[in-house]
Amino acid sequence: MVVNVHSRTGGKAYAYALDRLRELGVPLGATYPLQDPSRLVETVDSAARSGHDLIIVGGGDGSVSSVVDCLAHRDVPLALLPLGTANDFARTMHIPDDLDGACQTILGSHIVDVDLGLCGDNYYVNRASVGIGAEVAQAMSPRLKRYVGPLAYPVATAKAFFKHRPFGAKLTFPDGDHEDREYDKLLQVSVANGRYFGGGQLAASDSGIDDNSLDITVIRQGNLRQLADVVRGLKTGKSSDQVEHIRTRAVRIDTGGELPINIDGEVVSSTPQTFEVARNALHVVVPRTWTDGEAPE
Repeated sequence: MVVNVHSRTGGKAYAYALDRLRELGVPLGATYPLQDPSRLVETVDSAARSGHDLIIVGGGDGSVSSVVDCLAHRDVPLALLPLGTANDFARTMHIPDDLDGACQTILGSHIVDVDLGLCGDNYYVNRASVGIGAEVAQAMSPRLKRYVGPLAYPVATAKAFFKHRPFGAKLTFPDGDHEDREYDKLLQVSVANGRYFGGGQLAASDSGIDDNSLDITVIRQGNLRQLADVVRGLKTGKSSDQVEHIRTRAVRIDTGGELPINIDGEVVSSTPQTFEVARNALHVVVPRTWTDGEAPE
């Protein structure tokens, strides 16, 4: 079990999960309460190489996205204690956001294979984006998340919106399943692998994390009323004139000059870049309610 205890709730969560998992009879071979979040990837990679049967990670979407690079296409499953601000990956996988429920899920040991997105050589679980999504990630400081919790997203989004400058993009499709497309005056282009992102927004009404495809969302710049409709639509899956959806297995995005790319809340790449789906690349422990990637009743 590896937990970032430096996060907003990490210290208390680590102590609770340690006691609860032991009560449930989960055999913990090693536990790592990390004060330094930068050691998360090396710690998980070392644990996987050491022959552990299961890696339990306590953290949010950024933590999950960072460790899947060392768990992709390996036989070591991932279990999650959701400790983040949005926990979109946990929502996609039906993992309860309360610690007791998450611990009970680990005890159940129902393991499924899910897809990962691949941005260049960076694996991700939820979404990569160019435009305001990357600007929100840059505005989302650890201090903001620590002090306002779930309100950090709307606060950071408001800050990013007033600084945003519309951009143009060309989308090409290596598999030839779509014609090339060019856009100008965009707010964002996102490439989603998972069902949810951004605190519960839907990639598409029928999206899934095991469907061997990526869901592209192109959002045109608009006025505040139009963008409010876009935000509501992303929460409900309702279509909008400002939004275009494209489903594919691979896409290349070129924005002329370099623009930062947000991958699951962290800016780690830049355009131009190619995005692909990595089929069944990750093993995840989930509750029995998760079936074929569908949303719960």
